[in-house]
Amino acid sequence: MLPWKRLLRPLAVLLLTAAVTVVPTATATAATAETESASSSGWNDYSCKPSAAHPRPVVLVHGTFANSVDNWLGLAPYLVNRDYCVYAFDYGQLPGVPLFNGLGPIDKSAEQLKTFVDKVLAATGAAETDLVGHSQGGLMPRHYLKFLGGAAKVNALVGIAPDNHGTTLNGLANLLAYFPGAADLLSMSTPALADQVAGSAFLTKLNAGGDTVPGVRYTVIATKYDEVVTPYRSQYLDGPNVRNVLIQDLCALDLSEHAAIGLIDRIAFHEVVNALDPAHATPTTCLSAVG
Repeated sequence: MLPWKRLLRPLAVLLLTAAVTVVPTATATAATAETESASSSGWNDYSCKPSAAHPRPVVLVHGTFANSVDNWLGLAPYLVNRDYCVYAFDYGQLPGVPLFNGLGPIDKSAEQLKTFVDKVLAATGAAETDLVGHSQGGLMPRHYLKFLGGAAKVNALVGIAPDNHGTTLNGLANLLAYFPGAADLLSMSTPALADQVAGSAFLTKLNAGGDTVPGVRYTVIATKYDEVVTPYRSQYLDGPNVRNVLIQDLCALDLSEHAAIGLIDRIAFHEVVNALDPAHATPTTCLSAVG
């Protein structure tokens, strides 16, 4: 094999890995400080009891390469300030890889979500929870709902830029077919990335027979500037009790791409609250950025 071909194999995997990075993670020291700050700011407070206005705790599900703190430094306080009981957890850890999570097999990550939801429900006394996920965090819970009994414990799933039908990363993932062994290397080193490639065995099984399960309300919040989940309409779900939202239909000036819509976009955050409490929804506009 020519030397340049040897280099292309790991390069294809490296590019795919880099492209799905949701948010750079801080050092271990910074992460510890952020965790303490999160607890003192009111989220992951296991003494929190849901109010009559917001009777369900909210579980936040981070994206690929992210973690339970960095992914939610914007949305978690936003929800806490609106009197929600808010919780976040880490999943999809790989041995020897600190801080960067959401990398393990997605079906196994869904089992971690199941355990965490049970923990939150036991602590709060609530019968159901609502799930809000960014990127893979909007996709992975669907396995929990469909195959692990989650539909009985979840009222709503809100996906922010979720890759519900996988991604080609603007065609980058399609390059894997041209480099023998690249797909296997991707699957062995970071299974969650392989699971998220359009047409993967995981996605084929998940979406067979329909995108949704009865009894759960689904909301997808997408941006047309998404450069990771492409085409962006592949994020949308089909089925009853589904609302697909394009953030630019609510505010044409919103330029958020894949990372920003989940990390800092208060227009998207306002729409998350509308999805959590549709009976008291208010119009989402460009002014929601300062609301």
